[in-house]
Amino acid sequence: MSLYQTVAKQIPLSLPRRSLPRRWRRSWDGFTALLLLAAVLTAGLLLLTPAYLLVRTLESGATAVDLLTKPSTIATLGRSLWLSATVTLASIVVAVPLAWLTTSTDLPGRRFWAVATALPLVLPSYVVAFLLVSLLGPKGLLQQWLFPFTGIERFPEIYGFPGAFIALTLMSYPYVLLTARAALQRMDPALLEAARSLGLNGWQTFWRVTLPHLRPSLLAGGLLVALYVLRDFGAVAMMRYNTFTRIIYIQYQTFTGRSLAAVLALALVLLVLVILLLEMRARGRARYDRRAGSAPRVARPVRLGRWRWPALIYAGTVVFGALLLPALGLLYWAARGLAQGETLGVVWQSAFNSVTVSAAAAVAALLAALPVALLSVRRPSRFSQGLERLTYAGFALPGIVIALAFVFFGARYAPALYQTLPLLVAAYVVLFAPQAVGAARASLLQAPVRLEEAGRSLGRSPFHVFGRITLPLLRPGVLAGWALVFLTCMKELPAALILSPLGYRTLATAVWANISEAFFARAAIPALLLILLSSIPLAILTLRDK
Repeated sequence: MSLYQTVAKQIPLSLPRRSLPRRWRRSWDGFTALLLLAAVLTAGLLLLTPAYLLVRTLESGATAVDLLTKPSTIATLGRSLWLSATVTLASIVVAVPLAWLTTSTDLPGRRFWAVATALPLVLPSYVVAFLLVSLLGPKGLLQQWLFPFTGIERFPEIYGFPGAFIALTLMSYPYVLLTARAALQRMDPALLEAARSLGLNGWQTFWRVTLPHLRPSLLAGGLLVALYVLRDFGAVAMMRYNTFTRIIYIQYQTFTGRSLAAVLALALVLLVLVILLLEMRARGRARYDRRAGSAPRVARPVRLGRWRWPALIYAGTVVFGALLLPALGLLYWAARGLAQGETLGVVWQSAFNSVTVSAAAAVAALLAALPVALLSVRRPSRFSQGLERLTYAGFALPGIVIALAFVFFGARYAPALYQTLPLLVAAYVVLFAPQAVGAARASLLQAPVRLEEAGRSLGRSPFHVFGRITLPLLRPGVLAGWALVFLTCMKELPAALILSPLGYRTLATAVWANISEAFFARAAIPALLLILLSSIPLAILTLRDK
């Protein structure tokens, strides 16, 4: 009989921690001390970037103040905020109707549309941007196809704000879509029924009941979009739109302007923190949960009637523009590249590099996240809660900022690690630790603590209980966290550009190197392979949810 089965039979005999013998409490304290040590090491890694930014800013002295007050810096701030605000608003406008249609109506094939409308999440922004340039650019494919019929020799410029806005909206709206869908699925049908009984029609019910109920989810999804836009480098660089991330990268490439790049990076981090604080204040104190005595049930789908065809056209248009058109564009350029004699040898090596470094980073992120999650759930205190919140600092730091910090650390204090894979993996851990901590913490909250207590009552050591009981219970969440970190590592561009060893190419950097030189056919094959490999963890997450 396995230890897990033995413990399951001993559940009624489980003992609270204070009733355990002293020697067991001592072993628990030893286990906790080891967790604390690992969590503090993780916290030190996470604090490296803020410390770097402060040091470089203080070194700049008065130059930092002059740079932050320059009209060009203020203009960059305005462009960054304008792009973030408009993309967030557009994502909400696109996503809310889709979320309602795929959860609350009798839209034909709504399960298909629910999956298809969320798939653009797997597309990297720089891939979407280069496809837009190749299709809608002044001398793009559309102009070439239409020239024999229209005589148009040149399309208007797509570079700048229009191109960045379209590219980021097409691949950011799923963040709002997924959060809005989750809120609609949890919504109490009694609210809608009460509104209809008071004489409100369908549109009035939507505007006065459904939309206010979506406020927390729209704020959460909108926050994700806003932060993603502020962090994005690929789309704005491809579209030559000067936001903070592009200006920071340009300053970094000059070598003499790295201190100025750090000052701008600190300004970007402060901007992100301000947005986070504003979002917390905007949540309000209104309650949106079900009444305690109400039983959860599924609402009847709203009949679309004559609006069925317009709804299908809308969903189809979004899927065509955000998913099908990029896929067709990639296939076209890939076929053109193969016809021109492009080989797959270098691409396979880049794919191998991407998979291995992303898999290693996902494992490292989970190893760093587990002690933090265990302390916050099993040993809650102000210190452990502070450690957990600190891990989410990586979400507020753009990849290019973290990469600059690790370049500074590696070149000055650890030259043996400079431009090596361990340094790149460490940067990935800082970037994506929040995803790993969230997945591990959610699994721990669902794992019955009495199983662990029963294992301790049988005389097992805490290490044995963790390996034989806790870890098997966490396996689904750990796998989901690994898949999520792997997915995001595969797409990460600025950290890979700056920290990769010389001659080491991932699929992301291979795509970027080719599209930077307008070799679209050569960029399409690694882009297709990147999307294919990134879709595997997304499929794992989807199957796990089912």
